[in-house]
Parts: sequence; structure tokens; C-alpha cells
Amino acid sequence: MKKTSLLVVALMLGLGGCAETEKPDVKKTATVQDAQIFMEKVESDFAERYVHASKVAWVGENFVTKDTSDMVAQVSAELSALAVQYANEAKKFNDLELPSALRRKMEMLKLSMVLPAPANAKDNKMLAVISSELDSMYAAGKDKKGRQLGELSKIMSSSSDPKALLDAWQSWRTISPAMKDKYAAMVQIANKGAKELGYTDVGAMWRGNYDMPADDFRIEADRLWGQVKPLYDALHCHVRAKLGEKYGTDLVQPDKAIPAHLLGNMWAQSWGNIYDAVGPKTAGKSYNLTQLLLKNNYDVPKMVQTAEGFFTSLGLKKLPKTFWERSLFTKPRDRTVQCHASAWNIDSKDDVRIKMCTEVTDEDFETLHHELGHNFYQRAYKDQSTLHQNGANDGFHEAIGDAITLSMTPAYLKKIGLLDEIPGAEGDIALLMRKALDKVAFLPFGLMVDQWRWQVFNGELTPETYNKGWWALREKYQGVKAPMERDENAFDPGAKYHIPGNTPYMRYFLAHILQFQFHKAACGQAGFKGDLHRCTVYGNKEVGAKFNKMLEMGASKPWPDALEAFTGTRKMDGSAIVEYFAPLKVWLDEKNKNRSCGW
Repeated sequence: MKKTSLLVVALMLGLGGCAETEKPDVKKTATVQDAQIFMEKVESDFAERYVHASKVAWVGENFVTKDTSDMVAQVSAELSALAVQYANEAKKFNDLELPSALRRKMEMLKLSMVLPAPANAKDNKMLAVISSELDSMYAAGKDKKGRQLGELSKIMSSSSDPKALLDAWQSWRTISPAMKDKYAAMVQIANKGAKELGYTDVGAMWRGNYDMPADDFRIEADRLWGQVKPLYDALHCHVRAKLGEKYGTDLVQPDKAIPAHLLGNMWAQSWGNIYDAVGPKTAGKSYNLTQLLLKNNYDVPKMVQTAEGFFTSLGLKKLPKTFWERSLFTKPRDRTVQCHASAWNIDSKDDVRIKMCTEVTDEDFETLHHELGHNFYQRAYKDQSTLHQNGANDGFHEAIGDAITLSMTPAYLKKIGLLDEIPGAEGDIALLMRKALDKVAFLPFGLMVDQWRWQVFNGELTPETYNKGWWALREKYQGVKAPMERDENAFDPGAKYHIPGNTPYMRYFLAHILQFQFHKAACGQAGFKGDLHRCTVYGNKEVGAKFNKMLEMGASKPWPDALEAFTGTRKMDGSAIVEYFAPLKVWLDEKNKNRSCGW
């Protein structure tokens, strides 16, 4: 998936909610006016420091060296100490009757740190150093043959040789065992910081970020998963049967979890690369988007311009000149960079950028639409106050660009000249299968990553059981298993960027729900009649105006208010994704009639 936030965003742009905090002694002299003055100082201070910290983080990821890592760690420690100081100061206003907007900002401030550092200066510095080291270890990771993630991922996505796939899968996981002790130490320090703020652990703190009590969020996530699980189960059953035909049922057993190395992706989180093995054989007239891009002489700049063109077609303002001057669009040959695609908001005004090692492929074309969604969102809420310059919740920020990618239909491709004619309905199952292998297959992975971290933070999992717990959750939710024996010395979670990078992952699960909900609402506003998977809102300025109103709200209101502003409902709903893939579900159920499903 795509990283969407700066390293420093964790320190200052979190989303608040109803947290279970302990109430310290309140100073009798504290007043509402004191609280207002305090908050103004906090927001002013963060806004002033933010630009420098953002630029240091940008350099740290674009020039990965020991020196830049040290600089990032220093700035991170300084901001972390400031955030801890302000979060602790905010506690003195806990028992005051504050205006709702001010009370919410107080909670946002206390919840703003992804990894809350303790007040102790030594612990604070150590947390920053470990975090920076983990990020650098991942960015510079190489196997024993000197192969980095990009090279190994290409093997995973293109090879049909199970031995080569297993070798690539195992090789990448040699980078992460060295992270385990550092990660465990980081967990201890961060938990100490969370407890100082009144939370039981970091996981409870993260779950408090959704405008509801932490325990209620667990229930909400399970409810959403329950809505979409039957669709995933049908897809899993079909994919396993087809892989059994390809590799033999000794390797892919018909009633067991699928070996993770056979699903076309380094983490088995999306399965689009195995389409040829599992897709319908009679797919009707179709197209290859990568070939269309190459045929039409698309280079990387043209891909970015086209992605920007979707948003401007909705009436949104063009990206500034500095975006084109300061972004990193392709991988440099002369230095190590963190290639994980990301969108950056450098000054909380107009200096927005992306960092991406782009190639002319269908996947990167879609990723560009996604990343620019972050940038347009960032610019839309730039006039909000500092703590409100963020998504309504972290799932919103991921969903905005992805909702746009759902409009990248054949009708859209025809409008921009990549397709001469729109394929008929006979090709819809093929198109839906391709998308389901990425979108639907991802859902349980998106859910379980933070389920694992919640268990790490609350002590259910210890360093000795980190790996065992990881694979237990993957089998439970995904029906995917390790392709070889893994022992307690392994640290397979660390082979996924978001673990050493300390990026909360529930946002991606929520985004996969919300993007379809946004898409359905947009298509309804556009007056579209027909199947959701055929709808594009490209060029519809009425939809764009309503869309932008939601974006402009940022985090100024609880997320149900923002959701209602665009969709008319205050509840996240997985039924839109079920409706979108309804024709495919019928097809899958027919194919699975005589198969043993489940694991």
C-alpha cells in the first residue's frame, strides 16, 4: 500500500475521539480562557516548526544515509518531546466544561502521536533513534545476494516457478530478524508514553482515534468485516481451486490455507498478478492498460498530468508549479531513496509533493491517481486550523484517491483517448475479477495488521511469539499460511513497511470500505443508472463541488459529519463494495458449487 503521511505527521496531525483517559488533579485556577490561550499557543508552535521538520523528513527519505537518518531522529525527538509536553499539559483541562470544538482539539492533541514518547528525555531520544533506525533498515534492506525489494517483488509478480517464488519470499524476510529486538524495545518505550497520557497501551490509544470509545471501534471493525466476508470467502475458494490446478493439490490443498508465496505479491495482500491463472478463460473483449499507455507514448510526466486532469475535471484547482519542481517522480540512479509511494504536505499551504519511483505501468498509473488524491485533500483543508488540517479520519485520506480510481473505468479511458471503444458487458466479469483480486483480497490483510499490533502493544504477544501470532492472524482472517516453517527467531511482520515504519494500518481497511461508499454516492449524484463498476464521474463538476466541500472540512468535525456531507449517511457501510462486485459474486458462487470452501 501507499504511505500517506510524513514521519512528523504522527506527532501533530492525529485524529481525536472519545478516549479512556485517567483524570489528573485539576488546577483550580484553570479556566476556559486558559484552555483557549493554551490551544492557540500549541497550534501556532506546531505550525511554525512543521515546515522545517517536514523538509528534514523529505530529505531523509530522498537521501537515505546515516547522516540523514540521524537528522531525522533528532528532529523527530524534538517534536516528540514537544508533543509529549503539550499532551501532558492538556490533561489539566480534562475536568473543565469546554466548547465542543475546543474539547475535541484537546483530545486530538493527546491522541496526536503514533508513538507517544515518555516525558523522560532519555526515553524520548531512544524512541526517536529506534524509529529512525527501523525505517532506514527497511529502506536499505537487501538479501544475501544484494537484491532489494523491487527486484524480489518482480519475481513474486511474474514468476510461475514455485521454487523461485519461495526463494524470493524467503530472501526478503532475511532483512527483518535484526529488527525484532529494536521493535520490542520501541514497544516498551511507546507503551510507557501511552500510560503517561492515561491509556492502557498504544493500541488502545490508536483505537481512540475514531470519534468513539476504543472498545467500540473493535466492534465497528468486526461489523464491517462481517458485511464483506462472504464476498472474500467466495473469491478465496475460487482462487485456491485454480492454484491447485496450476501447482497441484499437494502444494495447494483444497481445504487448507493458501501458501503465501503463490499469490503474486510479496505479502499476499493483493492478488492481481495471478489473474492469468484464476481469471475467466472467456473474458470477452478486454484491454491491457500498460500496453495502452506505452502505445500512446505515455511517459511518467504525462501519467502524472493525466492523473491531475481527473481532479481538475471535477472543478478542483490545479496543483501549484512547486509540485512539479519539487516532487520525486522516478527513482534516481545515484542514491538510495525510500521508494514507497507517498504524498507530502510540506507547509500546510501549497507546497504539496509526491515521492514515487514511477514506471509506465497500469499499477503506477492508478497509484498516481491515489497519491494525488492525498495532495488535493491536503490543499482543500489548508485554511483549517493546524490540528484540523487532516482527514476526517485516517481512512478518509486513503479513500479519497481510491474513490477516484474506481472511476478509472473503460468509459474514462475512452474520454482521455486511451481506448477507442468501451468493451461490452461480456468483459465485465474479467474486469471485476481483476479489481477484486486487489481490492477484495486486501480486506482481511488490512484488518489483521493492526489486530497483530494491538496484541503486541497489550502484551498478548511477546517477542518470542511475535511471528507465531502474525501467522495465526493471517490464517484466521486471510486463509493464507507461511510456505515454510517459521520459528520464533523470524520477524516476518518487519518485512512489511508499515511495521518498522510505524504507520497505523486500519486506515487502509477503512479506506477500502469508504472508497466504494464514496463511489456509490458520487454515481448517484451524477444520476448514473446501471452497474456501479461501469460508472465514472470524470468531468462532473457538480459531484466535484460536493466532494470538495467534504474535503475542505478536514478534521474540523467528527468523521460522521464529513461522511454525511457527501454520502447522506453517518455510518460506514460495506454494502457498497458488495453491490459493486455483485455480478462477480454470482459468477463465483456458480464456479464454487462443487468445491469445498473455507479453511
